[in-house]
Amino acid sequence: MSADTRPRLFDTLGRTRSSFWDWRGRRPFWGGLLCILAGVPIMYIPYQTMTLGDLHIRLATTAGAGSLIIGVLLIVLGLTMWFQPQSRVFAGVAAILLALVSLVVSNFGAFLVGFLLALVGGGLGVSWMPGKPLPEAPAEKTAGSPSAD
Repeated sequence: MSADTRPRLFDTLGRTRSSFWDWRGRRPFWGGLLCILAGVPIMYIPYQTMTLGDLHIRLATTAGAGSLIIGVLLIVLGLTMWFQPQSRVFAGVAAILLALVSLVVSNFGAFLVGFLLALVGGGLGVSWMPGKPLPEAPAEKTAGSPSAD
């Protein structure tokens, strides 16, 4: 008989979740996520055609390319917050400025959804600070150990 040494599903899921939480805690995760989510409506809505019965409503603006560029830049800034947390202040300020520009260029910031997401995400990126490591607690001596005397 041999012992089963294959990793169990719950062990690998717990380890994966723990490592993700550790990764997420060392960067402005929510600010980056909101900036990524803000880029999607700003890119998508200006190129969308809505249909109401026989009526086709085209939301394309003359600055459609500007909307696409703003959306892509917001996604890149969100990824920058995730993978380069040292440049979080630059990425946050740039996201806030792009959110303000999207009000003019991209259908009122893609109907204020992308604008608000980028504004809050940029603010979270600017305000995030890395935490200080916890000091290690001194090892307690047990009563049964020879060094306790």
